[in-house]
Amino acid sequence: MVSEGLIHLYLSAYTRVAQINRSISCCRESLYLKMAVNIPGLIAVIVFYILILATGIWASRKAKKEEKKCTGNKSEVAMVGGRNMNLWVGIFTVTATWVGGGYIMGTAELVYDPSKGLLWVHGLVAFAFNLFFGGFFFAKPMRDNNYVTMIDPFQLRYGNAWTVMLCIPAILSEVFWSACTLAALGGTMNVILGIAPYQSILISASVAILYTLLGGLYSVAYTDVIQLFLIVVSLWLCVPFLILNPASTDIVNTAVNNVYQAPWLGKIDLTDLWRWLDDFFLLALSGVCYQCFYQRLLAASSSAQAQKMCYAAGVLCFFLGFPSVLIGAVAASTDWNQTSYGLPSPYEKGEAGIIMPIALQHLCPVYISIAGIGAIAAVVMSSMDSTLLSSSSMFTHNIYKKIIRKKASDRELVWVIKISVLFFGVLGICLAMTTSSVYGLMFMSEELIYCTIFPQLVSVLFIPVSNGYGSLVGYVVGVTLRLLGGDSFFKIPPVIPYPGCTLVDGIYVQLFPFKTLTMLLSLFSIVSVSYLTSLLFKRGLLPEKWDIFDVSKNTDIILKDVKESDKETELSPINKEDDVGEIENQA
Repeated sequence: MVSEGLIHLYLSAYTRVAQINRSISCCRESLYLKMAVNIPGLIAVIVFYILILATGIWASRKAKKEEKKCTGNKSEVAMVGGRNMNLWVGIFTVTATWVGGGYIMGTAELVYDPSKGLLWVHGLVAFAFNLFFGGFFFAKPMRDNNYVTMIDPFQLRYGNAWTVMLCIPAILSEVFWSACTLAALGGTMNVILGIAPYQSILISASVAILYTLLGGLYSVAYTDVIQLFLIVVSLWLCVPFLILNPASTDIVNTAVNNVYQAPWLGKIDLTDLWRWLDDFFLLALSGVCYQCFYQRLLAASSSAQAQKMCYAAGVLCFFLGFPSVLIGAVAASTDWNQTSYGLPSPYEKGEAGIIMPIALQHLCPVYISIAGIGAIAAVVMSSMDSTLLSSSSMFTHNIYKKIIRKKASDRELVWVIKISVLFFGVLGICLAMTTSSVYGLMFMSEELIYCTIFPQLVSVLFIPVSNGYGSLVGYVVGVTLRLLGGDSFFKIPPVIPYPGCTLVDGIYVQLFPFKTLTMLLSLFSIVSVSYLTSLLFKRGLLPEKWDIFDVSKNTDIILKDVKESDKETELSPINKEDDVGEIENQA
């Protein structure tokens, strides 16, 4: 009996050890799979980066040739080229800037999200409308006046001190945008290539920073052409494999029927209509407040060419969103239990934000998913380089040159641009490596731009009576009302509960279009206060010593006078040293 008991104990122990060994082996295998790097994919991405870097180096040589031809400021070549950008290059670079990581991946995410759907994808129509709107109203006055950045008209009319305050949200929005696109790329490469997010962020940002440092706008523009080509080819190459995957159901059926989740077409309840319109106008109008938009237009040879670039890019931007819609629709029509991803679904795991790389990884062959990661890397880099150059241009031209070092040499300004590109690039990398709250910061930044900078830009370009007092009050009104409206992402309760404000899962949601209302009230404040203060100072009802914005002296200076002054001082292809800043001194 004792021997039998010992044998039984030995067998039990042996079985238990074997089970433990199998468990350890499975854990090791699982850990290996999670940590394994997709070598073919990594090689393909490296080849793509080498191609982009080579294009940037080639473009930098073109920039040096333009500097030799230019009789004006060499630093402006880095910011706006020689103001002779080819029409087709201009169209492609504007399109590539708008078709960024947020547009491509965000569209797929919203279509896949059961609580949203296609009807909540504002980007396709809003971004196209934004480019048409900007081309029709803003391209001509900005290009005809030969501005270097979008901040120039503010600096001319309101002076240097107040313009710095307007520069802050404009620069920060560019930095947050680059950080968010880098963070999206890090998550994507982690899913498909198996490399750590911080590694892909560092590599991608370093490449973008390097070729932007080398050639400025020329490197950014010509690499955008290559990146846009890869976006179109790679995404459309993935779509047939996604649709034909056995785990996916007919997307036409799932558009209106509940198969694996709610229909991907989505729906808009009557209670959500005003909120939908608020978000649409936010995206449709705020885009004209970004420097990366004007950087391309100001590099065009004429205002007519700048408008053509906007109209053509608007059409391309709309159609380039279709692959993302189809990828989101396929993901919503997939039985994930039949794929290597398994259950629960990506939405139930909280991974809807990276549904595009997940779909490419688990519904496409390996070599096709590699093409998809190339497309995503392309859209991220096309946005990253644009934001770097835009933020650096505003800092160098509007802050360093006009305020910090008014007598800085042209060579010094070129170095300031390079150092600024490096600084803002590192800042974007640091933000991208922190937390997902960067996304919230970007959305908050966009809303602040919509509520403050958009009415400021409209007033300075189209309302001659606007002055510094109106701009100051409008800015305060816009920022204050936006903050008092609360923020659902940061879970900040609203101080002003607008009509329809509801509590959803413990978070207050504003259904009233308060962002658009805030923008309109800011614009009204600018116009009314500007008119009132101009009247009071001009008629002597207020003492001239109180006039810190010199309204009584500069009442008659409007933008058309700037245009006439520019015509007198213009050289081809870049203005002489008597640029916008010196015209301000003459005024």
